Amino acid sequence: MIEGIEPLLNRATARHLIFWASVVLYAVLSSSMQYYSGYVQIIEFHSMMILIQVIVAYVSIYLLMPRFLMNKQVVLFIFFLLLLLYVLYALYNLWIIHYYDVKYYEFYNSIGKNRSLKPFWVRFVDVPVVLSKFIKFVTPAVMLQMVISFSDRQQVLRLSEQKKEAELSALKNQLNPHFLFNTLNNLYALAIEKSDKTPEVIERLSEMLDYMLYRCNETFVLASKEIALIENYLALEKIRYGKRVEIAFDHHISEGACIGPLILLTFIENAFKHGVSQALKDAKVRISMKEQHGQLVFSVFNTVPPSAKAISSPKQEALGLKNVRQQLELLYPGKHVLRIEENSDSYSITLTVPV
Repeated sequence: MIEGIEPLLNRATARHLIFWASVVLYAVLSSSMQYYSGYVQIIEFHSMMILIQVIVAYVSIYLLMPRFLMNKQVVLFIFFLLLLLYVLYALYNLWIIHYYDVKYYEFYNSIGKNRSLKPFWVRFVDVPVVLSKFIKFVTPAVMLQMVISFSDRQQVLRLSEQKKEAELSALKNQLNPHFLFNTLNNLYALAIEKSDKTPEVIERLSEMLDYMLYRCNETFVLASKEIALIENYLALEKIRYGKRVEIAFDHHISEGACIGPLILLTFIENAFKHGVSQALKDAKVRISMKEQHGQLVFSVFNTVPPSAKAISSPKQEALGLKNVRQQLELLYPGKHVLRIEENSDSYSITLTVPV
């Protein structure tokens, strides 16, 4: 099962198509018929212009800006942008001279006919004409970048709103009261027995609460912090279930890798809630985190006893999964892959996100 990719791609594609359709309509409808033989000539003229505008827009926005401007290499950005404009201006003039002028010369007025007789090299030194064409080439790119920036800003606002809700419901959804209740009961029992594990339980629980309440307020956090959270959670669950569960946690993540906070723990908490808690013995939970080609691949596998099928609530599971998917779509729009595999005796998820 792959979630969160196609709908977002479709929305982004639709926005771009609407933008360029608007550019085409404006160009055609704003053209005066007194300078053209008909709509065929208008469409032919503007088709070449819009093709160049499309090339300038996407090369500058998705290639030159990320490569140079965002790395504060302004001089190189301007150089390559001007180079691109000159190359496209040359191609534009070759098309005008060898196709457009030949086909529509008889419909030109006196000014247009004189301009069409200018040699190819003369057009490059006509500074006012060159500048006016450059402005026409670049204008849609500027407008498209404004649309993209506005969309990104709206995305940030939605993410901020979602984060506020996530912070308020973090203990409820990620570290539910049932887990806290059992942990405190175990802590009470250990304290009565004067067990050596009592300080460890207190320390790990306090570290989890401290992190979830105060240390994960950023949009993305270091993966090492999430790993520490998961290790604390697993340590407490080992004390709770003892030999009833076999837990394995394998992780290989680079030091500076960052991910969205508190999402991974949801899947682990569900593995214990819907798998381990209903098993009388021999329950298994296997967790893996690894980095591959700039992607974090996170997987959770847990056994499911037959009794869990009858007790589990599909509505609650669907709601929890829906909340996670919404967070993933906000944090990694169009960039995450979530696969879920449910069998009669096991349940597993694999999540892939950029780090």
